Amino acid sequence: MLKVQEIREIIKLVDQSDIDVFVYEHDGSKIKLKKKGYKIAQEVHPQAAVQPQTEQPVVSEGPAVQPAPVQTQAESAAVQPTPAPETADESNLHKITSPMVGTFYQAPSPDSEPYVKVGSRVSENTIVCIVEAMKLFNEIEAEVEGEIVQILVKDGELVEYGQPLFLVKPR
Repeated sequence: MLKVQEIREIIKLVDQSDIDVFVYEHDGSKIKLKKKGYKIAQEVHPQAAVQPQTEQPVVSEGPAVQPAPVQTQAESAAVQPTPAPETADESNLHKITSPMVGTFYQAPSPDSEPYVKVGSRVSENTIVCIVEAMKLFNEIEAEVEGEIVQILVKDGELVEYGQPLFLVKPR
């Protein structure tokens, strides 16, 4: 596993270069950095536990990413977590969990459509959400093929390491 300082150096080098996508895989860990016009770095650890960090967060150059707008009560009702069907047996459902502590976002930007909705079919590599941690936007993949049956958190909600985010009925 790379040390935090090494990751910071890689982020700086990618940020200063013409590279748009950088992927590093080693011992089951994967780091994926993408530039999307705003020089936002993305770090993905699909199965690796993220360890607490005591160093200062990385500050990237470019326009600041605005947090999701505050929603009125009527708007927030539209993005409430979906209640579980009362007849659903959760023992056969796969839980997509958060690989880190951060802020959950259902869409790549506040004005975009969510990555997935209840009833959406997903494959192992389908991006289902973003978890923002220390100004890094981490794309979370389904890691299972199936259908989203429940969204367990609200958009903009803080999530913990290992917290279930979605329930998926495997195929």
